Amino acid sequence: MATFVDRVVLHLQAGDGGHGCVSVRREKFKPLGGPDGGDGGHGGGIVLVVDPQQNTLLDFHFRPHIKAQNGTGGMGDNRDGANGGDLVIKVPDGTVVQTLEGEVIADLIGAGTTFEVARGGRGGRGNASLANTRRKVPGFAELGEPGDHLDVVLELKSVAEVGLVGFPSAGKSSLISVISAAKPKIADYPFTTLVPNLGVVQAGDLTFTVADVPGLIPGAATGKGLGLEFLRHIERTSVLVHVLDSAALEIERDPVADLEAIEAELAAYGGLEDRPRMVVLNKIDIPDGRDLAEMVRPDLEARGYRVFEVSAVTREGLKEFTYALGEAVAANRLAVPVAEPTRAVVRPRAVDEKGFTIEQDADGVYVVRGTQVERWIRQTNFDNDEAVGYLGDRLERLGVEAALAKKGAQPGDPVRIADREFDWHPNTGEYVSGPRGTDARLEEDAHRATAAQRLAARKARRVRSDDELLHMSEDGTVSTVSMAAKPVLVTDEDDGTGDDQ
Repeated sequence: MATFVDRVVLHLQAGDGGHGCVSVRREKFKPLGGPDGGDGGHGGGIVLVVDPQQNTLLDFHFRPHIKAQNGTGGMGDNRDGANGGDLVIKVPDGTVVQTLEGEVIADLIGAGTTFEVARGGRGGRGNASLANTRRKVPGFAELGEPGDHLDVVLELKSVAEVGLVGFPSAGKSSLISVISAAKPKIADYPFTTLVPNLGVVQAGDLTFTVADVPGLIPGAATGKGLGLEFLRHIERTSVLVHVLDSAALEIERDPVADLEAIEAELAAYGGLEDRPRMVVLNKIDIPDGRDLAEMVRPDLEARGYRVFEVSAVTREGLKEFTYALGEAVAANRLAVPVAEPTRAVVRPRAVDEKGFTIEQDADGVYVVRGTQVERWIRQTNFDNDEAVGYLGDRLERLGVEAALAKKGAQPGDPVRIADREFDWHPNTGEYVSGPRGTDARLEEDAHRATAAQRLAARKARRVRSDDELLHMSEDGTVSTVSMAAKPVLVTDEDDGTGDDQ
């Protein structure tokens, strides 16, 4: 089994925030101790860090489920909960973070680059932090916010300055083994190399990296022969080297045909047209190979390629080829700056930004979206009337109620925020202190219809009743009268006849 893994799916779960604490200080000779519930700790996040010592994603292949530490809950006596520690994960240079649909989230290049892929939940505030002049002893606390829970794809694209490409058994692994200290697997059968090999090459005072890409075949750009997995590793290279077999055993193959086939696959893959190319005619230690190399060299040079005849066995021509590679790499370094660790960019929210939007969906539900309002919903304990009243006050101060009225919402209309749907009833009056955990404004609606009854009434409003008839009044106006209307009793005092109708 190969020990190189370049694509994994991770199941990430950041830490949840701890709940705030509801506590009232009770101490001898201090009857008015007041609230002393501490805040919950924040959940830990998951951070990716580029480590030059890592060169594979093998560890994640066996342990794809990653969970950060939760924050602990607050306690009495104003003791805050502990924050969950961030989980730092080391990844190789050149790791690309994607969604399951293929959307790129981050491209991690350069040693030390960090990226927070999953953010921990905020800790809820305790009742000591929620106390104010009106709510001197709150009977509720905020719940901890859940951390991010998502699946991502890590895909490794090797960061090498030179990429060796060619057909299987063209001698790429043999070539990188003699120009660097890399020790790839070498054998006399196709597809010996199944994973890229990286080697460090020294040419005079210049040091650069070379990637030996597994063999390509016609159709590689469409995924044939695992071509897409192999082609991915040459995207970041600055110089491409065609390693051609000048002693191929197949009669229908020759170095020029191999070059054209590989170039066709590179063009189909796309994005590599601007990379300078070199050609290496390998295996000239074989007499037939040297003769064929001398025959095709003029044709290749006429196409604009720099051609080198080498032998990985006798090391003939390798010194000239290595220094030519160094010149090409040096020229590219002058044109392109060295990749540095990506810096985090903080974009503060605009001062006049409302922070929420309101839209009405096809079912007539008013959907409120916004980071702040959705967080408030997640942090509210809906089993506590005082907490629900506090949420209503916050939404009113933010302008949500005024925006709903402007959109045409009427009392009793359905409103959805995050995963909560409820019937909207505007705030009535200000909060009046009462028993902890209660809100007098909500008690006024204790005898209103149940949720099932309100749902039935909502459906009835959407469908016009079949028993409604249209009548023309005496003055020519149109009025709607229901056949189910209650009969009216008319007495003799009304018409003077003495008969009931």
